[in-house]
Amino acid sequence: MSVEQFDVVDLIRAKRDGGELSCEEINWVVDAYTRGYVVPEQMSALTMAIFLNGMGRREIRDLTLAMIASGETMSFAGLGKRTVDKHSTGGVGDKITLPLMPLVAAFGVAVPQLSGRGLGHTGGTLDKLESIPGWRAELTSAQMYAQLRDVGGVICAAGATLAPADKKLYALRDITGTVEAIPLIASSIMSKKIAEGTESLVLDVKFGSGAFITDINRSRELAQTMVQLGADAGVTTSALLTDMSVPLGRAIGNANEVRESVEVLAGGGPADVVELTVALAREMLTLAGQPDVDVAAALADGRAMDVWRRSILAQGGDPDAALPVARETHTVLAESSGYVTGVAALPFGVGAWRLGAGRARPGDAVQHAAGIDVHVKPGDEVRVGQPLYTLSADEPARFERALAAVAGALTVGSERPPTRQLVAERVSA
Repeated sequence: MSVEQFDVVDLIRAKRDGGELSCEEINWVVDAYTRGYVVPEQMSALTMAIFLNGMGRREIRDLTLAMIASGETMSFAGLGKRTVDKHSTGGVGDKITLPLMPLVAAFGVAVPQLSGRGLGHTGGTLDKLESIPGWRAELTSAQMYAQLRDVGGVICAAGATLAPADKKLYALRDITGTVEAIPLIASSIMSKKIAEGTESLVLDVKFGSGAFITDINRSRELAQTMVQLGADAGVTTSALLTDMSVPLGRAIGNANEVRESVEVLAGGGPADVVELTVALAREMLTLAGQPDVDVAAALADGRAMDVWRRSILAQGGDPDAALPVARETHTVLAESSGYVTGVAALPFGVGAWRLGAGRARPGDAVQHAAGIDVHVKPGDEVRVGQPLYTLSADEPARFERALAAVAGALTVGSERPPTRQLVAERVSA
């Protein structure tokens, strides 16, 4: 039996008392937890100590590199194209990846978009796309590489070999109240993105009621931490801080968010979804060496739609197939006239989740047709009896709890509210 390099209890005490862990200690504890020597109870204590006392920049970098080293890394060096990826910290109605990948790929840049599934009130990109008949999320590395070469972009599941330590640690954080720790969020996101092998990365860091981190100052701290991690690893990284106090677009769910994304690719769609898609595409293309291209034109003239259709076909989907439609709907009407003063993101995310659009536990099935379509935005004028939002579900028994979640989340008043700024600021190294 081999002798372990460190005693995990010593490391827990060090972080508990506000000390720093050395590079060697971090490398050892990540490896020991991944192989099962450090047990979940011990790692829970360590992550809570990190949550309470934080980590320095060097510690966060060492933690990120240790999680990368727990698995394989990818490289797209042989593609002959610049590569750029985007990561969002998640929100309500955030379907931006769907129109964004084909839009950026339309300019000859490779977009390897490794995505995940939803848990709780934030939707998962793969869940949305799986509402398209035949579409598959699981690709081999060879299939992913071929699609990047031939189509220009891919949205697929991250392989189990990329940063497996992060997968194991995230599952633990999710059940121990330590998800919101900035060092753990930053190292989790960046370990996967750096291991993925992209040359450049744009981060969409949310703040507001529908975000994991609601306060803009803490969101800024997270963005700065991740941008620094990217720079340290040689990945050109920038971030946009974006407002998630109101759902993005009008659709919240899976199939309905795909419909809305296709509308954007066809040159239409809600103004906020178009605005954020274009802003992120400009940022991605700037990092990829194309700062002056006309991004909006590629939506208007169908180039982005062509890439979308080819990518769906490449992954076994039918871009012309009818998307699932719920068996039952329930529409809520305005009880007074005036201006919409607020549409709180979090309650609508929870409402869609209760309708079946999300999952309570990893592995649960989602109902692709379930969700909420919000017909109005803050600042819109409404009259008594006008439809405000429509709930969709296959099981009408779900309506009661969903309606309870969204009660009071959409407000109507006598004065039009000030215009919201969707993109608050840019963060770069």
